[in-house]
Amino acid sequence: MSLVDEKLLIFDGACGTNLQEMVIPDAAWQGCAGCNELLNLTAPETIIALHQSFLDAGAMVIETNTFGAISIVLAEYDLADRTTEINRAAVANARAAIDGRSGCYVAGSVGPTTKLPSLGHITVDALAESLKEQMRALVEAGVDALVIETCQDLLQVKTAVVACYEVLEQAGREVPVLVSVTMERQGTMLVGSDIAAICATLEPFPLFSLGLNCATGPADMTSHIRYLGHNWPGRISCMPNQGLPEVVDGKTFYPMTPGDFARHMRTFIEHDGVSIVGGCCGTTPEHIHRLVEECDKLVPAKREVLS
Repeated sequence: MSLVDEKLLIFDGACGTNLQEMVIPDAAWQGCAGCNELLNLTAPETIIALHQSFLDAGAMVIETNTFGAISIVLAEYDLADRTTEINRAAVANARAAIDGRSGCYVAGSVGPTTKLPSLGHITVDALAESLKEQMRALVEAGVDALVIETCQDLLQVKTAVVACYEVLEQAGREVPVLVSVTMERQGTMLVGSDIAAICATLEPFPLFSLGLNCATGPADMTSHIRYLGHNWPGRISCMPNQGLPEVVDGKTFYPMTPGDFARHMRTFIEHDGVSIVGGCCGTTPEHIHRLVEECDKLVPAKREVLS
């Protein structure tokens, strides 16, 4: 992946919500129901099959099943001591899914954890050390990029970015670093930062891209994407949910059809210069397939970034 090449990159869709629809033996959870990351070790065939379904749909980049594979989260399942093992296995599973396909990449997923420093859940130093452990495992296992995603706290984002570049420097590697923030419907991150503050804070770092994922569907991301289009100098990413989640018969339901999802994303590419697209919660291989059909040949719009 190159910062110079502005070719459209299409990522995969949701991990967690698709795993919920798959048949997974009870034994695979080993008493840790809900810890999707453990499946990298106990049910690798399931994770490989999920990755392959998105690759078959036309995704160019698949994210590792490591959203919560950080000691802070794994400690809730008494699995903190297996952090490195789980992350390495996740990369191996993603590589196995690609299995010789050309033009496909593996991005290491780094989630927000369950503790936000701005709310006093954890110190910055403790967060940084935990992040470095996960990132080091992903980098050593050979990911093509790192995705710091679903960021809900600007202090958490900056901590993760600084930790990431420290790990890369120590490893002697250069890989693209993508940051994706989550904006609530009220127009800010969970802790109150707006998109202007996010851009100002992250502008000094040599990020591959900055964008949005999760929380909402594409419609509620429009104003933020427009702001990035005029104010962010690098690539812009957009990976929305399958619309705003609803509760139907006691279950979470995502309403947006693959066609509607793809048409919204086309607008972001053609009018706002978004050059990295994919899906978050609820999005299936069919959503990515339609995204590829609708957008694969598009050239992201040229942007005039305000100085």
